[in-house]
Amino acid sequence: MTDQPQVVDRQVRVGWPAAVTSSRLEADDPRSLGWPVADRTDVPRETGVLAPPARTRILAVANQKGGVGKTTTTVNIAAALAQSGQRVLVVDLDPQGNASTALAVDHTEGTPGVYDAVVEGKHVREVVREAPHLPGLVVVPASIDLAGAEIDLVSLVARESRLHRALTAYLSEQADEGHRFDYVFIDCPPSLGLLTLNALVAAAEILVPIQCEYYALEGVGQLMRTVDMVRAHLNPKLAVSTILLTMHDARTRLSAGVADEVRAHFPDQVLRTTIPRSVRISEAPSHQQTVLTYDAGSTGALSYLEAARELAARAPGLEGAA
Repeated sequence: MTDQPQVVDRQVRVGWPAAVTSSRLEADDPRSLGWPVADRTDVPRETGVLAPPARTRILAVANQKGGVGKTTTTVNIAAALAQSGQRVLVVDLDPQGNASTALAVDHTEGTPGVYDAVVEGKHVREVVREAPHLPGLVVVPASIDLAGAEIDLVSLVARESRLHRALTAYLSEQADEGHRFDYVFIDCPPSLGLLTLNALVAAAEILVPIQCEYYALEGVGQLMRTVDMVRAHLNPKLAVSTILLTMHDARTRLSAGVADEVRAHFPDQVLRTTIPRSVRISEAPSHQQTVLTYDAGSTGALSYLEAARELAARAPGLEGAA
């Protein structure tokens, strides 16, 4: 393997300026990419229509370490796919409800959401909400009520598969009505409790965001052990299909070192695109937006667009999946 990440030719793929040719977007300043500042608002927000997958892809976005970019990755990749013509469902399984916030979906206390579907058995169709800024993207919101779900689930029958049953019924109903979802993203909480376990049983794939810092590596081993356990006893089809490096800072040796180590251990799963540290990515949720709708010309938006296209190009049964 080489010392540098593979280059993604953005000019060939999406017709962006020739200066935008590396997956290692190094700064939030558009001048570093050759973008004239005046032109940033002219960057098209559409990525072009992508071919839908042969069947619905259900991905759990999981990493028990907090602060690695799970929610940010969930909402931005989901938004990029929705802008590319895909029908996308986001399940906010984190009691903090940050994915619901970023997608401008109400999740105040008492709002019907994933708690009602998983714990109380309400049909998912009764709790889904359309994302107002993103046609084609539907959300199952999370309210603070979900904070008690871990306790409430303990006494329930088949507690590990409650989300799986709820999603299966809803997705089948939508497909029968001619409204099949192409992608489902489940935003997991930063733990390996019953909520995350429900996500791993419901999903066929796992998308793991890994922050380009040393401590992030320690959590991956524990996640892989949990995946092995789930695969052996509850969901044999589960696979770690995609790993995305986030908060990458090309100016530091640490980021490069972590990226190289992750690529060495998971050569088939790591996306070539990395997500840089970006002010715009951090600002977008405070405006109840994804970075793609908040600033479509920022480096963070361009990176997530490319990551989404890379993920879409991968077959669900990716060979070499962990």
